[in-house]
Amino acid sequence: MARYRLDPERSRFSVHTVATGLLSFMGHSPTFAVRDFTGVVDFEDDLIANLRLELTVGAGGLAVTADVKATDRREIQDRMRAEVLETPAFPDIRFRAAAAATDRLAQGRYRVFLEGTLSLHGVARAHRLDAELEVFADSLRLRGKTGLRMSDYGIRPVTALGGTIRLKDDVKLAFDLVALPEAS
Repeated sequence: MARYRLDPERSRFSVHTVATGLLSFMGHSPTFAVRDFTGVVDFEDDLIANLRLELTVGAGGLAVTADVKATDRREIQDRMRAEVLETPAFPDIRFRAAAAATDRLAQGRYRVFLEGTLSLHGVARAHRLDAELEVFADSLRLRGKTGLRMSDYGIRPVTALGGTIRLKDDVKLAFDLVALPEAS
């Protein structure tokens, strides 16, 4: 069994939102870096078709990446944690998936189609993820993009300034996850 542990220090993971509404031109479309996560990728020997992924994100660990004033950054992050994700009640976001299909693109490089369950804000739903997997002698890398609708997970629409700024229901996630072999 080949087992790899995700390395947040070497990985990049972000959530992109888009503002709408009367004042959306002011650039209030925050991007959040996902910094607090753990997870494993495993598969039997060289059988990528049997790949499994387990990922847990600390919902309170999302941080605004935009160049904004410290007070604005703090307000956005505090509201996101308290009012949007409600992190005291729902501290973790989990994704558990297995390969539904794989296509070999080149030696050590694959397109993987993962089907699993995304648990967010107390709601668990089926989620499909398409990604590219590269397997190296000393690590692996899983990268791709996916999206989700906040309302599918019971998350209320985010508004500010009396509704003149509103975040779209759809958010995009981009990931470039590096994993290192787990010591036996």
